[in-house]
Amino acid sequence: MHWISLNTPEQVKLIKEANGYSLIFKHSTRCSISLMAKKHFELDWETIPENTPLYFLDLIAHRDISALIAETFQVHHESPQVLLIKDGECVLDLSHSDISAEEIVESITA
Repeated sequence: MHWISLNTPEQVKLIKEANGYSLIFKHSTRCSISLMAKKHFELDWETIPENTPLYFLDLIAHRDISALIAETFQVHHESPQVLLIKDGECVLDLSHSDISAEEIVESITA
């Protein structure tokens, strides 16, 4: 698995228009809690189906994209935050210690 850098409005539009699942991980590079959530998630991310694109957003570098994501998917901004998108709609919104690859897999396979 690997991260896809999320840094343009066009990418957000593609995620919104995509069929199937996409995952967005919103990360603050200045926050130790965000770093721990990211590391914990990456320990188990191999359980996520390989055909699920994993987008990584650096909130510090791309605050505008974070605001666009919140507006597009009608979610409250948090950091760290994981959004599971299915067919253009946010179906799972996790933040801080609730971020779990296991819960994401359960949502995808349910």
